[in-house]
Amino acid sequence: MTHFSLPPKSKVKPGAVRNTAPAGAKNVRTFKVYRWNPDTGENPCLDTYEVDMDSCGPMVLDALIKIKNEIDSTLTFRRSCREGVCGSCAMNIDGTNTLACTKFLSEVKGEVRVYPLPHLPVIKDLVPDLDVPYAQYRAIEPWLKTDSPPPERERLQSHEERAKLDGSWECILCFCCSTSCPSYWWNGDRYLGPAILLQAYRWLADTRDEAAGERLDQIEDPFRLYRCHTIMNCTKTCPKGLNPAKAIAEIKKMMVERRT
Repeated sequence: MTHFSLPPKSKVKPGAVRNTAPAGAKNVRTFKVYRWNPDTGENPCLDTYEVDMDSCGPMVLDALIKIKNEIDSTLTFRRSCREGVCGSCAMNIDGTNTLACTKFLSEVKGEVRVYPLPHLPVIKDLVPDLDVPYAQYRAIEPWLKTDSPPPERERLQSHEERAKLDGSWECILCFCCSTSCPSYWWNGDRYLGPAILLQAYRWLADTRDEAAGERLDQIEDPFRLYRCHTIMNCTKTCPKGLNPAKAIAEIKKMMVERRT
């Protein structure tokens, strides 16, 4: 029988317990937050925080900010817009990849467990290393490419042509989808993943772009594209309600059509 074990120093252990809710607080919730400091050499742990929800906003990000500002200033996480636009606060909350700024605490039953996005190297606490996903994004050359002379004004599209981009341009590159994909977990160095393939489709579907053949050549590969097995985790977890799996299927369809 095959036995699998975690690498040394990777097993998550119980951490500190901070019961800091004020005496008499009646609306208290427990948060268990992943902590890891690369400077200590210790195993990661789950620290426990008691938060008075009567003095806290309704979102998970509100609670994390309250913890950092009032309880434990060493807690590290990314945040920016607080409006579900920048993708900075992508985390695994209650077992699902989502945005902390748009995740209502009322949607979480019991303890609120917060981890970094899975299957990415962790820089510290809730901050994942996104170097590989961004390098993959750069590799698809996400800008308009044309050979024809530029027009005097903008390059025009019909309403129908513009509508083809809906469902792809809204992607905020939070990578919730890619880090929920088992194929990306095991082949993240070669498989582009749902987020990047959705972005690739955005340019393939753009009628103003004149490099479709070149773009398809670039991603036609057993690993870059065809590691997708339509598991649909990506679509289920997308906090923007997008459908990366459909975009990947459209790219595969384009691959077939250009051969016929």
